[in-house]
Amino acid sequence: MTEHIITLPEGEECPTKAYLMRVCGISSGLWKRIKHSGTFAVNGIPAIAAHTMLRTGDMVSYELPIVSSVTPERLPLAIVYEDTDLLIIDKPAGQLVHPTTKEAHGTVANAVLGLYEERGTRLDFHPCHRLDRNTTGLLLIAEHPEIQYQIAKQDTLAREYLALIEGMLTPTEGTIDAPIARALPSIILRHVSPDGKPARTHYRTEWTNAHHSLLRLHLETGRTHQIRVHLAHLGHPLLGDDLYGGSTALMSRHALHSTRLTLTHPRTRKCFTITSPLPDDMARILSL
Repeated sequence: MTEHIITLPEGEECPTKAYLMRVCGISSGLWKRIKHSGTFAVNGIPAIAAHTMLRTGDMVSYELPIVSSVTPERLPLAIVYEDTDLLIIDKPAGQLVHPTTKEAHGTVANAVLGLYEERGTRLDFHPCHRLDRNTTGLLLIAEHPEIQYQIAKQDTLAREYLALIEGMLTPTEGTIDAPIARALPSIILRHVSPDGKPARTHYRTEWTNAHHSLLRLHLETGRTHQIRVHLAHLGHPLLGDDLYGGSTALMSRHALHSTRLTLTHPRTRKCFTITSPLPDDMARILSL
């Protein structure tokens, strides 16, 4: 059940649609789901959402049906932050975020829905960004669709990654500004192409011994495989990233870790940061 306490100047009224979209940040698609849900109520009394005027102090509530086909599963989840709106987990290598037609179980989505089921809460899976199967680290999940929409619309999420490459980049910090497109006929591979979508990755070298380097990267855009494609384009693919030419001699998966998330909370408007340390398989490379 989602609830909103209405705050308006004393004596003023506002149509439900206008208030929910302007103040609560719901999308037009979510508004349609709310008004057709049959669960909309004001102060506990069922009402027709499209015909209701709201006043300050009103309590609006509604419950949306779960439309996901993902099977809830009781799986381990490394939760590093949670409140009534957001869930942040530390994802291990080897786990998909979403199920696919070939792999419907064992994903983050299965695990999160299993957690909700165990708690007896009716929530769906609303990830705010993606991580590749073998990318480790922080994944932000909204617990409600309007929170997911607000984060996407306001672009408040800043993501930082740590990556290991062979050799070292010159200069040691800078911006990779190179458009990315599908590498047809493949449906998986991407490459730098003038016909691609704009893609910008900011990097800084954190450590190097000339043989290997640890980079801190900040994404300005969020293209599929962006970091992997940009570093391969520079001739320094991620260690373990055999899809883009990286050596697997020291790493059995691509060496990429989601290490830091900074965002403005969509409800409280407070800025906060969550971090995750370098995983063991990457950390050991620094001691070689």
